[in-house]
Amino acid sequence: MMGVLQRMAQLCRPPLHSLTPQQARAAYAAGAEVLEVPRAELARVEDLQIRARDGAMLPARLYAPVAQAGLPCLLYLHGGGFTIGSIATHDVLCRELARLAGCMVVSLDYRLAPEHRFPTAVHDAWDALQWLAAHGREWGADTTRLAVGGDSAGGTLAAVCALKARDSGLQLSLQLLIYPGTTAHQDTDSHEAFAEGLILDHAAIAWFFDQYIAPDAREDWRFAPLLADDVEAVAPAWVGLAELDPLVDEGIAYADRLRAAGVPVDLEIYRGVTHEFIKMGRAISEARQFHRDAAQALRAAFATE
Repeated sequence: MMGVLQRMAQLCRPPLHSLTPQQARAAYAAGAEVLEVPRAELARVEDLQIRARDGAMLPARLYAPVAQAGLPCLLYLHGGGFTIGSIATHDVLCRELARLAGCMVVSLDYRLAPEHRFPTAVHDAWDALQWLAAHGREWGADTTRLAVGGDSAGGTLAAVCALKARDSGLQLSLQLLIYPGTTAHQDTDSHEAFAEGLILDHAAIAWFFDQYIAPDAREDWRFAPLLADDVEAVAPAWVGLAELDPLVDEGIAYADRLRAAGVPVDLEIYRGVTHEFIKMGRAISEARQFHRDAAQALRAAFATE
C-alpha cells in the first residue's frame, strides 16, 4: 500500500480540494480505473433511468452475471464525498460484485453537490430503492431479496436507506457499508491520526462537506446516521473498513451501535490500507480479498450459497 501511495505522490497531481467540483470530477474519473482489476464481461449490462420524486430522471446501470430473471438485487451507491464519482468510476467494482456474488447490481448516479446539496442525494438514493422494490421484477430482479450498499458517501446513503426501509416496512436482506461516514464532525481519533498524507485527508473531507451541506445542518441523522434516534430492527449489516482511514473510527462506532441494538453485524477491518483501497485490485491483494468478502456476505444474505 505504501508503494502505491509513493507512486501516486510522484505524479504531483493537484489535490481535489484545490480544484473546482467539475475539475475534481474529471480528475477522479481520469484515474478511476488505473489500479482496478480487469473489467469483467457479464451477460447483462444495461443502462436505465429511475424517476426521482421531483420528476428528475436518474441514470442507473444494471449488471447481471446471467441472463435469467429472478436474481437478488443490490442497489449500489458510489462514493466521492457527495461531490464526485459516478456510475462510470465504479463500473469495475459493480461488475465484480455482480460476478462474484451471483446477483444483480443496480448502480445509481444520484445527483451531486454543489449543484444539488443535502438532502438531494438522500432523496435520490431512497427513491431508487423504493423504485427497485416496486419495479425491479420488470427488470428481472427478485424483489423479495434486496440489499443496499455503497462506499464512503455512498455507505452513508446506504445506512440512511436501511433506516428508511425499516421505517417504511421495506424488508432488506443486507446493508453493505464500505467505510461509511456516520458522524457529523471530523472529531474522532482516526480523523486526527490520518489527517494528512493519505488518499483521503482532512482538507478533502472538509471540502466535500462544504460542497454538500451547511454547517448548521450537519446534526441531521440523514447526514450522520450515528445520530439516528434508534437503529433497532434495521437490516443486517456487513461493514468493511480500512485501517488507515480517517473514517475508520466512525465505521466501528456505527457497527457497535447496530450490534448494541441487536442487529446482526459482520465487521471486517482491512489492515494496512487506506480509503479507496477497494478500487486498487490490480496493485494490492486486500482489494481482491474485499471483493470476495463482500460478495460472500451478499451470497449469504441472499441465500444463494
